[in-house]
Amino acid sequence: MARSGLYAGAFLGPFGGGVTVAMLPELGAAFGVSAATAASSVTAYLLPFAAAMLFSGTLGERWGRRRTVVVAYAAYVVASLACVLAPTWELFLAGRVLQGLANAFTTPLLLAALAGSAAPERLGRALGWFGSLQAAGQTSAPLLGGIAAELDWRLAFGGVAAVAVLLGLAGIPPSERRAGARPALRAAWRPAVLRAGLVAAVGWGCLAGLNFLVALRLEEAFGLGSGPRGLVLTGLGVAGLLTARIVGGAVDRIGPRRAVLAGAATGVVVVVGVGTAPAVWMVAAVWALGGVATQLVLVGVNALVLRDTGGNAGGSMSVVQALRFGGGALAPPALTPLYAADPLTAFLLPAALLAAVVPVALPRSREAPPGDGPTPRAGA
Repeated sequence: MARSGLYAGAFLGPFGGGVTVAMLPELGAAFGVSAATAASSVTAYLLPFAAAMLFSGTLGERWGRRRTVVVAYAAYVVASLACVLAPTWELFLAGRVLQGLANAFTTPLLLAALAGSAAPERLGRALGWFGSLQAAGQTSAPLLGGIAAELDWRLAFGGVAAVAVLLGLAGIPPSERRAGARPALRAAWRPAVLRAGLVAAVGWGCLAGLNFLVALRLEEAFGLGSGPRGLVLTGLGVAGLLTARIVGGAVDRIGPRRAVLAGAATGVVVVVGVGTAPAVWMVAAVWALGGVATQLVLVGVNALVLRDTGGNAGGSMSVVQALRFGGGALAPPALTPLYAADPLTAFLLPAALLAAVVPVALPRSREAPPGDGPTPRAGA
């Protein structure tokens, strides 16, 4: 199908970002650094990824979506091979930086292309599948990366390079753009887009971004080892994947704004639940529900923005995604010290943010067709 490459690209980005999480000891041993220093491999990917997305979508719209995405996949291949062949820790980190930069030029344009190829009445379903595969990529990265590291951590980077080659060859559906049109950066920085980005930042940072906090509680409160902890944490991504059609259909039926509000309300219950549940199975069940809540928020936000892009779909999605991942990056440094002082407060604070910020910041929805061109046809 024409959109299969778009969904596969949704999985690759978050997977590449989190693939080193479970192989930190092996990376440290390979390059002669501590595991704590090896953890900077995650930041080296995510920081340039989030920063570059503040403008990457607009540049991609100007250069052409298809061309930009193919070149970005080629850069991702080069970066991944650089990580495989890196003789020093510094060069390995440079490869991770380039991976993050390359991914910044794929994710927002894939979302814009998806909106342009989906029928308006099925936009929520399409975005639901995209979001669920992003969640699946994020949650499966530690597991698959850890398995690869049992043999050789370089296998994981060789694998993502091979996938990026296939995605680059597949490309994306061509976009329709008016001759002479030059998407403006200011269209991507409108107040409505920034407010939607704030909602995405809170939704991601205070739900899926709390996986480290849930892991800490599972270890300290219940004594779970790394394997069982990883299994519980994977539940969020699995639940998001399995309920993709339901979530997307709900966005199409009740509208993006109501879907976001429903997701935030459910998220409050989830965050309080994982912070107070007295049994492991309860934590696992509530955390899985968090996958549904996260998808309602993110799919709703994406649909809301794509209904009124201001002529710059890629740029608008780029800004929203940058703020979303920025929110996720802020969660660990902001909440880890608070957890050390008072574990319950560390969960109550993000729950309060979901309840207070999302309803206020969420922009009003507008009934406009997704994308920048003519109303798309289903399955185009």
